[in-house]
Amino acid sequence: MIRVLLADDQNLVRAGFRSILDGEDDIEVVGEAGDGAAAVRAARSLRPDVVLMDVRMPHLDGLAATKEIIESLLDVRVVILTTFDLDEYVYGALRAGASGFLVKDTEPEELLHGVRVVARGDALLAPSVTRRLIAEFAGRVERPAPSPRLASLTEREREVTTLVAAGLSNDEIAARLVLSPATAKTHVSRIMTKLDVRDRAQLVVLAYESAMVTPRWLG
Repeated sequence: MIRVLLADDQNLVRAGFRSILDGEDDIEVVGEAGDGAAAVRAARSLRPDVVLMDVRMPHLDGLAATKEIIESLLDVRVVILTTFDLDEYVYGALRAGASGFLVKDTEPEELLHGVRVVARGDALLAPSVTRRLIAEFAGRVERPAPSPRLASLTEREREVTTLVAAGLSNDEIAARLVLSPATAKTHVSRIMTKLDVRDRAQLVVLAYESAMVTPRWLG
């Protein structure tokens, strides 16, 4: 059973998500929060698998709440909910530890798919989100210093990491490198273990912050 916490300051939004999620046999909404501070308290008390987190909330915004939750509850995954353009939030949310994004008016099927994807440890990184992340780094003047954490990666693993940073799925990576999907998945899992990152979202952030990939490389 996937345990979900809903964090949004609008009652109607929470009710809408609850009605969709509670209709599934493998998903249970274990709690709700109307502001960021309440979301942190509820997460610590209820220990959900997934938190659906609004960005703009009173008392503590969604990004700050996400950071607090991730720092104290390593097994909890946070998905950022939004109704507006993500440009100013993408990097901050991923840096805070979010595993991905969902638009509030997403179709029910996409919501359910997103919750299940994040619950199993993957990330929700749509191409639009990846493009915004690329744009964020394209606008930076200073080039970040390479990270010594990447020295342990093989040439193939570095290649796979670059493709993950470009937003490719395991199946797309397999097709690009002429591998089986299972082999591509194994590479990604091994990379995350070596670099001690919790999911693909954090791997993408590390790849950019360490200068392993840059926007011009991704064309």
